[in-house]
Amino acid sequence: MNKLLISLLFLMSTSFVFAQATDDNEILIQQSGDTLKLYIDQVGFGNKIGGDNFSSGSSNMTITGSSLEFDLDFIGNSNILFGPVIADSSYYKLDFNGDSNIIDWNIGYIGSSDSSDYNFDVTGSSNTFDIDQGYAVSAERLDADLVLIGSSNVFDIDFESDDNTWNFDITGASNNINTLQNDGSQTLNFTLVGDSADVDINQISGTCASGAGTGCATPNASINLNVTSDNSIIQINQQDSSNDS
Repeated sequence: MNKLLISLLFLMSTSFVFAQATDDNEILIQQSGDTLKLYIDQVGFGNKIGGDNFSSGSSNMTITGSSLEFDLDFIGNSNILFGPVIADSSYYKLDFNGDSNIIDWNIGYIGSSDSSDYNFDVTGSSNTFDIDQGYAVSAERLDADLVLIGSSNVFDIDFESDDNTWNFDITGASNNINTLQNDGSQTLNFTLVGDSADVDINQISGTCASGAGTGCATPNASINLNVTSDNSIIQINQQDSSNDS
């Protein structure tokens, strides 16, 4: 097994590129500073970025800063991404091509995470994604785009954010999607093509979070569904912060 430990302290624009093409490799990152551009291509089976288990409090991947740019490409099966990120005004691009991969990522674990832009492109089956944002402090101005092609994937996405827009395009059978948009204005555009899906959508709009400032729009919520499917279960819970459906 190859292992790479990267400690980065950058105060100016920086680019870092690393590629692996074998199995059971590990990248450990501790980074503090602004305007980082991080590019990682990881190819193979059983590779890892971060610790073994995010819930254990592992510090093997800790990224802090603002105006960060992540471009992570994974090709292969049974790969793992764990770790907390504390960053404002940042861009996240994750491409996964393979099966049985795991992501457990918390953005804003102990700090702010405003003005984030996500692009997830996943092709494969039996992948598990658990992505949280605004864990410590409700975030502002988030934009997330997910394109998923594959079957039997599990996505659990929880964003505590004002002014939140998601665009999900899901193609494949037996996918399990669980979403939560909470706080302020929320928009979800959801397209599903595939049978036997289990979709749980929770959308809660309300007053802007304390200290949200001028970036928080007038709270409202909207869900746009386009579904082509047999034998699927879709549950929608839409309400305001006063629990009025």
